[in-house]
Amino acid sequence: MAVRDRIRLRRVQTQAEGYLELGMPQHALDVLTRLGDLSNFNSHALCLWGEALQTMDRFADALIPLSRAAKLAPDNIHIWLAMGWCHKRTGDIDLAIEDLEEALAVDSSEAIIHYNLSCYLCLVGDKSRALFHLGEALAIDPEYRDLIEKEKDFDSIRSDPEFLQLVKIIV
Repeated sequence: MAVRDRIRLRRVQTQAEGYLELGMPQHALDVLTRLGDLSNFNSHALCLWGEALQTMDRFADALIPLSRAAKLAPDNIHIWLAMGWCHKRTGDIDLAIEDLEEALAVDSSEAIIHYNLSCYLCLVGDKSRALFHLGEALAIDPEYRDLIEKEKDFDSIRSDPEFLQLVKIIV
């Protein structure tokens, strides 16, 4: 890629990032279309495209650029997290779990991966693994405890003694 093309790519990505930070996902998509066909995008541009679609609640559409981004940058946990988020919201919890297991294979020290995986495992009824990963998330970052009360994904185990012991909730 020529220097001029790299500068243009970086400029477009920076503009798209700015629009996303401002909560303007359609503007981010408009800027990214300047790059042409998705096959010309690098992993970061693909991720930005997916993030914009995700922000617009177009989860199935977001999975297209995110899947391409994951192939180009399989060590990027943020892509796997975004894919998990989208798969959950399209009703494919099994794929959401696979996405987060991919993220864990890259970096098991991120609490968000364990926390979200715990949520998804809870939704498929895998209580023991859900509790394990929730425990890992809390060990890495105890502040995740503050999210548990409002997290609907834990409703099926909320009164379970092991869950209560783990989160130290007194009933």
